[in-house]
Amino acid sequence: MLLGEYHHNIDDKGRLVIPTKYREELGDEFIITRGIERCLYVYSKVEWEKLVSKLNTLPFTKKDARTFMRSFFSGATVCEFDKSGRINITSPLVSYAGLTKECVIIGVNDRLEIWSEEAFNKFMDDNQEQLEDIAEHLFEVQNEAL
Repeated sequence: MLLGEYHHNIDDKGRLVIPTKYREELGDEFIITRGIERCLYVYSKVEWEKLVSKLNTLPFTKKDARTFMRSFFSGATVCEFDKSGRINITSPLVSYAGLTKECVIIGVNDRLEIWSEEAFNKFMDDNQEQLEDIAEHLFEVQNEAL
């Protein structure tokens, strides 16, 4: 399980240090791709394969499914850590997420998310007051399904 929040700077070459605790969870090779809300998603190979299995059940005849799959898979790349524990993020992904200097790396259970610090702070500020209502609604829906 990936948990926590860390702040690191991305350098001019698109290299970003990933905390040791996350490196151990991700393994030697992992996948990074475009996320939702202009952040990047990072998956271990095991979690990536689970996600791909679910995505393969989407009907290719649906425009929304094709659009999502194109965006998600075209940005995906297999990564490894360098000797300093950094990853090299491709320039299209750096641009997509607006990564310029300060980044926030968060653990979100089965994946990491990499955000520009500005975008992450805005996201948190925009959603903080609604968090209680969101939690209540999500758990109501889950209990109704049981």
